[in-house]
Amino acid sequence: MTRRKASYRSLVSLQRDNRVCRACVEAGYPLESLPVFEGRPRQKAMIFGQAPGVVEGEERRPWRGRAGRTLRRWLELEEDAFYEIFYCASVTRCYPGRGAAGRGDRTPTPREIALCRFWREWELSLLRPRLLVPVGGLAARELLGVRSVSDFVGRTYELDGAVAIPLPHPSGASSWLNDAANRAQLEGALALVRAELRVLAAAG
Repeated sequence: MTRRKASYRSLVSLQRDNRVCRACVEAGYPLESLPVFEGRPRQKAMIFGQAPGVVEGEERRPWRGRAGRTLRRWLELEEDAFYEIFYCASVTRCYPGRGAAGRGDRTPTPREIALCRFWREWELSLLRPRLLVPVGGLAARELLGVRSVSDFVGRTYELDGAVAIPLPHPSGASSWLNDAANRAQLEGALALVRAELRVLAAAG
C-alpha cells in the first residue's frame, strides 16, 4: 500500500516511503519494477531523467545501462564520482516496460507523471540543489515547461534558486544528435554543466 505523509522533514523519511510506492500500480498501470532513485542529503547537484530502463529496474540503481554510460562519458565522470556528485531521480520512478510497438520503453502517461510528481516536489524542497540537469525532452518539459530539444539544449534556466541546464537523452533512440549543429549544441550544454560542477566543487 502506498504511503505518503502530508509533509516531510527529512529526505531519508521521504525516500523510505518512495521506495515502496505502488501508486501507479494501484491505479492500474503495468509497471515492471519498484521505484528507482539514488542520493543522500546535502548533495547539491541533481540529475533528473525520464524513467528507469530495464537494467535500472532490475538493479534498482539509476543510470546503470548504456544510456548511463554515455551520460557519464559526456560529463567526463567516472562511475563513483557521478553518484557521489549527483542525486539521481526521474519523472517517473518505476520501469514502465516496453513500448507497444516493441521498440524502446513505454513513455509514462500524464496520469503516471502526475502521481509521481509528489516525490520530486518534496525532493526539491528538502534537497534544495544548486544545479539541476534534466535529461531528455520529457524531463525538461516537466521541470521547465520547454517544448523541443532544439529550444532547450545549450541554454541555462533558473528554477527555485537552482541553475538548470537540460541535456538531450543519451539513449540513442533519437536521431537528433545525427546533425552536426545539434552535436555542437550538446557540447555547449556539457561545457555549462562542467563549469557549474567546478563552481560547486570550489564551494565545497
